[in-house]
Amino acid sequence: MDTLTGLLEGPRARGAFLLTSVLAPPWSLRIEDRAPVSVVTPARGTAWMLPDHGTPVLLHPGDVAVVRGPDPYTLADRPGTPVQITVGPDQRCSTAGGEDVTETRALGVRTWGDASGPDAAVLLSGTYRTPSAVGRRLLATMPALLVRPASGHDALVTMLAEEIGREEPAQGLVLDRLLDLLLIDVVRAWLATPGAGAPAWYGAQSDPLVGPALRLLHEHPAHPWTVASLAARVGTSRAGLARRFTALTGEPPMAYLTAWRMARAADLLHEPGATVASVARQVGYGSAFALSAAFKRIHGVSPREYREGGGDAPPCPAPVTATPRTVVL
Repeated sequence: MDTLTGLLEGPRARGAFLLTSVLAPPWSLRIEDRAPVSVVTPARGTAWMLPDHGTPVLLHPGDVAVVRGPDPYTLADRPGTPVQITVGPDQRCSTAGGEDVTETRALGVRTWGDASGPDAAVLLSGTYRTPSAVGRRLLATMPALLVRPASGHDALVTMLAEEIGREEPAQGLVLDRLLDLLLIDVVRAWLATPGAGAPAWYGAQSDPLVGPALRLLHEHPAHPWTVASLAARVGTSRAGLARRFTALTGEPPMAYLTAWRMARAADLLHEPGATVASVARQVGYGSAFALSAAFKRIHGVSPREYREGGGDAPPCPAPVTATPRTVVL
């Protein structure tokens, strides 16, 4: 597993919330669902993405916005339009007066809003319900708002628009996978864009010493690595690797390995049939007790508490650069 694959294998939606919103102007939605990640793309018309902290962005048809929670944000036809609907943690929609309009404004299969008109905006949105469905290390790496402009030939957006209103066998699974692919596509474009604030380790992959070291750590997290053994594998001195690795990634090799192991453990704990002991073996800990102690030190809860709580522990720390809260590619 290379470094990028290790990061991007995290998104695995399980029963994600997907919706087409049809909104006649003036309209404004306040999103307070505390979702770890949401994806929004206009299918028709425009929409202002207004984060509480960060730069507002006007979205055009085909633009894809990825919003990292849990901070609230607003979507509106114009920046000054008063909030009309608030979306809560359970995806319930209420007016400013407190009226629940979740069902009364349903327009069909996964469709909600006002009656369609020529000037109505149509938004497609997908929401991951738990952090465990996205991956801890990806969450810790992403900017708060990431916008990829329309590519002109975006097959994923087209497929999502076609599939979101269908009710076929296994339709939820199809939509989950489309949401995963769309998120991965945007994040990969961000990482590959020079000057967009990608984390330090991404650029370090091309270094002739640190790149191979990163791949070894990601491919073999259960190996009993030391700085000396890692340096020997990549053909340099212990001090030389430690110095260069820290300079390029922002943290020492063993600290990086611990963070990677904890991120992998958090994701593996949600795999069917996983036990704390089996996860411990996969990430390089000799016993369930040893993993539990390290996991609680990093995440603040034990592995069992984390799994039973649906993955609501704080995100795993990850090396990041000074990424702007809003990034437009």
